[in-house]
Amino acid sequence: MNQKVYLVWHTNPLNDDEKLTGVYSSKERADGSIERLSRQPGFKDSLRGFEVSEYILDKDEWTEGFIPVTEA
Repeated sequence: MNQKVYLVWHTNPLNDDEKLTGVYSSKERADGSIERLSRQPGFKDSLRGFEVSEYILDKDEWTEGFIPVTEA
C-alpha cells in the first residue's frame, strides 16, 4: 500500500516567497494547519496563498531532469 503525505505550502503573492509550512499524515490534518496558520500575521493577509500537495512516500516526483536557467 502506498503511504501518502500532505505538504502545506504558502506563497506570498506580493513577492512569490514560498514557504513549506508543514508535512501531515492526512488531508484533514493539513487543512487543520491552514486553519490555524490563517490567524497568524502575514498568513491572514494572504489566505489564497495556501496549497496542499499530496505525495506518495518513496516515489520519485521529478523524473525529467532540468536545464539550468543560465543555459535556457
